[in-house]
Formats: sequence, structure tokens, C-alpha cells
Amino acid sequence: MEKSDPIPLRIGTRGSPLALAQAEHVAARLEAISSGAIATELVTFTTTGDKLTTERLINAGGKGLFTRELDRALDEGEIHIGVHSLKDVPSQLPDGHAFVALPERADPREGFLSATAATLADLPEGAVLGTASLRREAQTRRARPDLEIVPFRGNVQTRMKKLEAGEAAATYLAMAGLSRLGLAHVARPISLDDMLSAPCQGIVACTAREGELPAVVMDALTAMTHGPSRQAAIAERAFLTTLDGSCRMPIAAHLFHRADGSALFRGEVLSPDGRESWQTERALAAGFDDGVLSAAGLAAGEEIRAAAGGALPTFEGDA
Repeated sequence: MEKSDPIPLRIGTRGSPLALAQAEHVAARLEAISSGAIATELVTFTTTGDKLTTERLINAGGKGLFTRELDRALDEGEIHIGVHSLKDVPSQLPDGHAFVALPERADPREGFLSATAATLADLPEGAVLGTASLRREAQTRRARPDLEIVPFRGNVQTRMKKLEAGEAAATYLAMAGLSRLGLAHVARPISLDDMLSAPCQGIVACTAREGELPAVVMDALTAMTHGPSRQAAIAERAFLTTLDGSCRMPIAAHLFHRADGSALFRGEVLSPDGRESWQTERALAAGFDDGVLSAAGLAAGEEIRAAAGGALPTFEGDA
């Protein structure tokens, strides 16, 4: 019996070094899991978000800026799956799209980068810190209101070059991205107790049009999905959905898995200036299912909204 030709699978990705590293990892895993029954091809895109190098994402439309071009390519049949950093994916997928794989989450912590200071607390009074993340800015202003914060946009390499050029004394980069690029050594990880990360930080997501992938491909994608990472995505995205999560609101969340099978969901919302913050926790007993995860995230979001008096502060400026 002749061996059938491998199924071609076009994988859409942004063209940044980090995005390519993530997509290459997905491609290699799919080919290995399928024992060569799938032949992958990477198709790169420059997204609207990639073209923004100075201004904040919120001034150009917020979430979706890194996914729209890949979403369109899925709808038009140019690619079969899209690979994204899940924290960049809007809380609602386009009609007909679905998550088909969520590989194991990488390090969700923030990394602190500075040539002159080991930690945020070590920066001199009035030092300049660069970040384009409203959440990172609010968390920093809460801890160090004396610092001057300037926008830092661009991919990992671009931001590291800005730091080297002296545009700021420090910045943050996600440890997940640095690890995938082999650069984890350039940053000092910040404990999640000290700086709670963005919902779904460190999780890579594969999306596709519902019901359009061959069974062999779906089987490989399912096998690649990591249970605890998928659970975290459910709870953390539910929290975002309840809060109408966008780039205009500083939101942080993480699902902590325990060795005994239980979990703890922790969420936080801050005012853009860092002067106000609201935190919540939800304990999940061992044996929880998807419904419990979703309900925990939704209830946590509702609790914070109620604690803030129903109206949460959002960023309204242009800086």
C-alpha cells in the first residue's frame, strides 16, 4: 500500500522574530505529532499593529490590531490556521472562527530590563521607564509614582535597541517572548505577586475556521493542546469579557494551578494613573470543569466592577 502524500497546511503568522519562533514551534510540533502526515508552510503578514512604532495601540483601535490580517486570510482561504499570542486576541473571535489548539504556556511573568538597576525599586528618583502597555504603566505608577514613563513600541529587538540607545533607563518585556527567542538571560523575572501579568500572557493560540480542517490535522492540534494552559485561557478570557477588556483599561489576571488539582484565580484592574486598584481571588476546588472556570472569571470581573461602583476608569488620552 502506497503511503499518501502529506496534507499541506499553511500557517499564518506575523513576521516578527518572536511570532516566527512561535509559529515555527507550532509547525514542528504538528509535523512530529502527525509523524509526517502534515506538511507545514509558514505564511507571514505585516499587521496593522506591527506598523505602529511610536503611538499606543489604544489610539489606533486597541485589540485586534495584531490579528485582523490573519483573520481575513483565514476567511479568504490564504491560510488554514493562524498562530497568535493569545493576549493579543480580542475577547470575541470573528464569526466562524474557533480556537483549535492552545500549546503549553510559557513563563507568564514580566521581565525587568535595565543596564543600571537590578529592580524597579533600584531606579533613581525621576528615572525614565519605557512601556506602551497601559497595564504595565499603571502598575509602575502605583509602585513608583516618581518615575517618568514614555511610550515604547515595537518588537522585542526594537525595544531592546531603544533601551541600549538610552531612550529610557528601564523597560519591561514578557519572559515568555524572551525565552522563546533565547534571550531570557537579559531580564530579571518579576514575581506574579509583585506584578500580575496580562490575561493569557505566555499562551500561544491557534485559530481556524470551524469545521474546515481535515481530521488528521484536528487530531494533531488536539494532541498539542495543553490542558492547564487551556483552562487558564478560559478563566482569564472570561474575566476580560466581563470587563469589556480592551487596551483602554489596565487589566491583569492569572490562573494559578496547585499540585493537589485545585486552582486559584486572581484578577486585578487599575486606574490608568495607578492611584486606584481593585483585586479579587477565586478558589477552585479540585475537579473543576470548563463551566466552573468560566463562571469564576465572570464572577471575578463582576465583583471588581461592583467594587468600583459600576464604572471602571479607562485611558482617554493620546500620549
